[in-house]
Amino acid sequence: MNKFLLSLFIFSVFFSYGNYIEPKDTLNADSLISFCKKHLGTKYCYANSSPKNGFDCSGFVYYVFSHFNIKVPRASMDYEKSGKLISLDSCKKGDVIVFTGTKTKNRAPGHVGIIISNKGEPVKFIHSSSGKNCGVIITNFSESPYYQKRFIKISRVAVVL
Repeated sequence: MNKFLLSLFIFSVFFSYGNYIEPKDTLNADSLISFCKKHLGTKYCYANSSPKNGFDCSGFVYYVFSHFNIKVPRASMDYEKSGKLISLDSCKKGDVIVFTGTKTKNRAPGHVGIIISNKGEPVKFIHSSSGKNCGVIITNFSESPYYQKRFIKISRVAVVL
């Protein structure tokens, strides 16, 4: 009976944190940002993760990190428990910035992008937007009240040097 309870406890702990990905993979910042920027202007396409068909937000992030053999969630909602939490003023190239969806009162993740600025610089991120500037674009966080009110967190999913 004790082994069963212990197994049940371990199983529940493991699966309650099942989406958490501890950053352990390393990649070069310049290579990452260069690869991201190659896709500027690629059209937005819901539920897609290919440059040929277009990207949704999480599809773009997934595609970029997959290119470097780094596993990240495919759906923006899965970033709720993914990676290491980083403060906004400590974020750097390669961190994932997480926002609500278009309904800001629902504080669940609904949009993601990749930070392309260095620590201490104004935060800029590249993402696939379904908005007015549709497709893969770069946004300056400090100049966008729209994204500021939707901001949830920064997630470090890899060590970017």
